[in-house]
Amino acid sequence: MSIEVKNLLKEYGLQKAVNRISFTANKGEIVGFLGPNGAGKSTTMKIITGYLQPTGGEAWVCGTNVTEAPEETKKKIGYLPELNALYYDMYVREYLGFLAGVHQLTDSKQAIEKVIDTVGLRPEAGKKIGQLSKGYKQRVGLAAALIHDPEVLILDEPTTGLDPNQIIEIREVIRKQGENKTVLFSSHILQEVEAICDRVIIINKGELVANDSLQNLRKSAAAAVVHVSFGEKAELSLMQTLTAATSIRQLDANNWQLATHDSDQLRKQILSLALQHNLNIVSLQSENQRLEDIFRNLTQKEN
Repeated sequence: MSIEVKNLLKEYGLQKAVNRISFTANKGEIVGFLGPNGAGKSTTMKIITGYLQPTGGEAWVCGTNVTEAPEETKKKIGYLPELNALYYDMYVREYLGFLAGVHQLTDSKQAIEKVIDTVGLRPEAGKKIGQLSKGYKQRVGLAAALIHDPEVLILDEPTTGLDPNQIIEIREVIRKQGENKTVLFSSHILQEVEAICDRVIIINKGELVANDSLQNLRKSAAAAVVHVSFGEKAELSLMQTLTAATSIRQLDANNWQLATHDSDQLRKQILSLALQHNLNIVSLQSENQRLEDIFRNLTQKEN
């Protein structure tokens, strides 16, 4: 396993930013690492990369304990933090050359040109970093994480500041890197996670609440969501008689969102309910559970 986290704990006084979580990530796997703001994602990634010391538990990278051998593990990791710290007065190639020297690369010129092409920096490679758009600055950060061809990539919000076309391009870069590296990918753009990740880990309030493939998460959650809109106001007590609904959410007086394991049965119950209580159905639609729905259901629960 390229990344192994076991019983990891990080405390700040009485607050547990990370509360005894455990997970693994393997070579050739892109793992989505999700959670609301303040859930402990960035703290966990900083511990794995050796930037923070854990209060308890352990983290390994490529079989090496991060706490015991931080320099050795850093050589195996490419890290793009959420706050991408760059030297704005340096030129793109100058900055990448500086990093190549830090990593003691034997053929730094070839590594620089290769990574410039990999992340699509060629059009802006002759500029100072401070002259670049936010999206291109993000590409420089990704190039910095890739310059030494690491075994493990840890990416914290890598598509921040990118336009839709750039997001697609960087998505393909990450997918390509995931073929022979381990990628831990954190993002609030859940469509990106659905598009490229093999597995999803979700933490909430410092605790692990999910660790599985998207397919299995959808199976374990309600299989579908049904949206119904009535012409008249419907009472909650009336909606609660729909036995096929596993959860009921009122959007406003006339609109409801219902989770279910059997959308056909629920639709039949809604039609019957409308006939019995003289409710006019304006619209009735069902859709498969999205990652957004699963995420919200898992992270809105009280611990």
